[in-house]
Amino acid sequence: MSKNDQSALDASLANLSLSRRKVLLGAAAVAATATAGTGSAFAAMDHDHSHHSGNKHQAVIDAALDCVKKSQTCIEHCVELFKTGDTSLAECVDRVHETEAMCTVLSQMASYNSDYLADVAAACRKVCLACEKECRKHENKHEACKACADSCKECAAECKKLAA
Repeated sequence: MSKNDQSALDASLANLSLSRRKVLLGAAAVAATATAGTGSAFAAMDHDHSHHSGNKHQAVIDAALDCVKKSQTCIEHCVELFKTGDTSLAECVDRVHETEAMCTVLSQMASYNSDYLADVAAACRKVCLACEKECRKHENKHEACKACADSCKECAAECKKLAA
């Protein structure tokens, strides 16, 4: 190996060593920053959050979301029956679709504390009561219909409190 080749190799090794140092120093800096950030996060976890209250409409939000969940289950049940040729729940599924849509809107408007919440609640109550009435026709034969009807009844009761 010539002196020039050896010098070039030594320079490359020196640069490689310098690059490793930079990587290690960079990693140490990142670790230090992460540790400082973690410390702040831990400090924030100990911060008293009792002055933050939940949404004042949490009961209606919960009732509406439960109704959405039960509606989705009922719709899926109806679709499975339709696949077998049983269309006896056609009217029911129409009401349930309406309920799912209205309860979704209700939960959102309640979470925003919308100025129109009472109006939405009044409309949602009507939709839920119509759905409950239709689902009750099938509750003895279909558990999904019973669960949906019960959920609609609860949501309608919460809506009544807001619409009053």
